[in-house]
Amino acid sequence: MSDMQEGQAIGGRAMESMTGRLLVATPTLKDPNFDRTVVLLVAHEPGGALGVVLNRATEVPVADVLGDWSDLARHPAVLFEGGPVQPDSAICLARMRHPIKPVKGFHRVSGAVGTIDLSVDPERLRDAVGGIRVFAGYSGWGAGQLEREIEEGSWFLLDALPGDAFVDRPDDLWPMVLRRQGGMMAAVAHFPPDVALN
Repeated sequence: MSDMQEGQAIGGRAMESMTGRLLVATPTLKDPNFDRTVVLLVAHEPGGALGVVLNRATEVPVADVLGDWSDLARHPAVLFEGGPVQPDSAICLARMRHPIKPVKGFHRVSGAVGTIDLSVDPERLRDAVGGIRVFAGYSGWGAGQLEREIEEGSWFLLDALPGDAFVDRPDDLWPMVLRRQGGMMAAVAHFPPDVALN
C-alpha cells in the first residue's frame, strides 16, 4: 500500500489520500462559491478534507493585512479567497527553494509546496521561501462528502504542478489546468459559463 493510507475506507474500499492534488470544478457545479474554481487540497483524511481556492484573487494587498509577509508574496501580492469557511482566518501557502531541507513552521503538502505558520518570523524564512500566497478562509468537506461530490461529477480530481498555486494570472488557471489534460478535458475549458447556452 505505497500510496494508500491504512485504515482509511469509503464504502468498503481503501481511500487514497488526495492531499496535494487539484479539485477543478466541472461546468455542472452550480455552487457560486466554487464556480470555475481550482482548489488545492492541503489535507485529506478519513475525517474530511481541507483546501484553498487558487484562482479567486481579491483586491486587498497582503501588505494591508500581513505587512511583514508582503515582501515574500508572489504577484499578484493580494489576499485570495480560500473558500467560504472561516473567512476571517488565514492560510499561507509557500513554495520552498530547497524542499529537502526542513524549515521550522513549514508543513509539506506536496513537493516544494506547503503551508507556513504565520506566527513564524518571515525574516527567518526569506532565504528558504521562493514565494507565498495568503488565503482568507478555506474550503472544507466532512467525512465522505468530497468523495461523493467527485462521484456525482461536481469535480475533476487532477494532479497539481508545483507552480499552480503561484501563477501570475490566477484568473486563467481554470482553463489552463483543463487544457493541459488534453482530450475532452481540454474541450471543457472552452465551455461557456452557462452550459445551457452551449
